[in-house]
Amino acid sequence: MTMRLDTLIVDDEPLARTHLRELLTAHPDVHITGECGNGRDAVKMVRELEPSLVLLDIQMPELSGLDVVREIGPSSMPAVIFVTAHDAYALDAFGVFAVGYLLKPVQPDQLQAALARVKSIQHPGAREDAGMRLTDTAAPPMDGSDPERLAIRVDGRIIFLKIADIDWVEAMDNHVRLHLGTKVHVVRGTLTNLERRLAAGRFLRIHRSTLVNVNRVVEAQPWFGGDFVLILGDGTRLTSGRSHRPQVQRFLRQSL
Repeated sequence: MTMRLDTLIVDDEPLARTHLRELLTAHPDVHITGECGNGRDAVKMVRELEPSLVLLDIQMPELSGLDVVREIGPSSMPAVIFVTAHDAYALDAFGVFAVGYLLKPVQPDQLQAALARVKSIQHPGAREDAGMRLTDTAAPPMDGSDPERLAIRVDGRIIFLKIADIDWVEAMDNHVRLHLGTKVHVVRGTLTNLERRLAAGRFLRIHRSTLVNVNRVVEAQPWFGGDFVLILGDGTRLTSGRSHRPQVQRFLRQSL
């Protein structure tokens, strides 16, 4: 089944909006649900229409495109492809987890590639490595250059977490949930990409959707079919999966 992308076009230049509409006619799975010409209207329409995708200019009256994302909140925004005449905002755009950053005049092949990235993270059957490519190309590194800390962006702020304080991590669509005691941080990205960024040997992939800090494991109980339930110090129970059974069994053997 072809996934339909309900798309909002936001640009203060009528000719730019017309150009995008014309380019999108080549993509029958893209449905233009609305358009507007300033940031304040964009916030209102995103909330009212709940589109799957926003093609968003950066420099606009009322609110800039970046301000639109910040006002709604990066975690609440649909997928965003920034469309702008300026390349100076690329790092800021990726800082709010934009899926793409296209320079005007937008070329058909560039738009097609950006739309493909959106579909790769929104399609229920999307492969995990497709999401990983999106994170690698569109989002800033989540761990910076410090092997002991992880930098994440939350509602426009940068928060530094001690990697040793992370208890476990779970995948949730195109986001990951970081569990640190009673605190939970949700950031855009894939579990595979995050696994590569965390300290080697400290975290164990026990399930396609679960990473655990091995230093938090206090007990392992046998489960069905050779799997295990790993119990953390706070009582959290995490069940391993068949595809990661060998890693879990190796970890347990090495711990004896």
